[in-house]
Amino acid sequence: MFELFNAKTVPPKLFLATMLSLAFFAWLMLDARWSGLFVAAGQLTPTVIGMALLGLFSTYLLRALRVFYEFRDAARGRFATCLRIVLFHNALVNVVPMRGGELAFPLLLRRSLGISTEKAVVSLLWLRLQDAFILLGLAILVWPGLQVWARLIGVMGLVLLALALPMLASRLGVRSTNKSSGWRSRLEKMRVALAESARHARIGWLWTLANWSIKLTVQAWLLAQILSAPLATVAAGALGAELAAIFPIQGVAGFGSYEAGAAAAMLGQGIIFSDGLQAALVLHLCILASALASALSAATLVWLISIFARDSGQQTATANSKD
Repeated sequence: MFELFNAKTVPPKLFLATMLSLAFFAWLMLDARWSGLFVAAGQLTPTVIGMALLGLFSTYLLRALRVFYEFRDAARGRFATCLRIVLFHNALVNVVPMRGGELAFPLLLRRSLGISTEKAVVSLLWLRLQDAFILLGLAILVWPGLQVWARLIGVMGLVLLALALPMLASRLGVRSTNKSSGWRSRLEKMRVALAESARHARIGWLWTLANWSIKLTVQAWLLAQILSAPLATVAAGALGAELAAIFPIQGVAGFGSYEAGAAAAMLGQGIIFSDGLQAALVLHLCILASALASALSAATLVWLISIFARDSGQQTATANSKD
């Protein structure tokens, strides 16, 4: 029985991710901590949950606007298609272990908009780089205990690096000859795609900054409601939870790593680690519920539209045959 789940039959990173999540849930089972979890969840009223879901959905709209703007020539006004891509991609990223759901983004772009795989992969890479720059920049600005000069140097360094990457992509090429191997050709296509994505960087930075500003504010507000603490006290928790996603080892669906990042970030604000873990788990469940509910709603809407279109087509065909 146990031979089906060991380090030899399961990829090491997935094995560690599973162990991390199991350890987290085992901790919750001890000393009746589940009851504390229900108490924490009880702090969220239907009004709070509804407002939080609206705020989170607005971040999906902003992400969809970014995708729509970058691929506006291929989208040809189909913003709803870009929103569907974002919703499905976001749901899969949240539930598939080790961020395996990221693979959905290039696949959905290729299937829905006809974007080449190389261009879609580079777009995803640039999207995540922008996310990382924004998150790290916000962390440097708000993290407690840092000197002003350290904040300025850190933010300036990130800005310079963010400006340098697209410039390098547009100027550096991959030498190719008639005998060049396939990987050189693919690498050159990806370089060109990165340079093209970077041409839309200015407006892309605005979408990304707006997206993370709203998302982190909503998460911090939820943590404040759960812990009955001031917003400024728990803001670091929302940021720490998202920064935890940068680390190579993640729990299954983020369980364990997400909560640990949030709780550790709030330690400096006087929040007990166990209380921070419980509050972060409630927050995590809200994020997952929002992502899954949005994707399910999109899938249901697409299904209903397809049925309506099929019925309309059949009625039209029947009317034409009678004529």
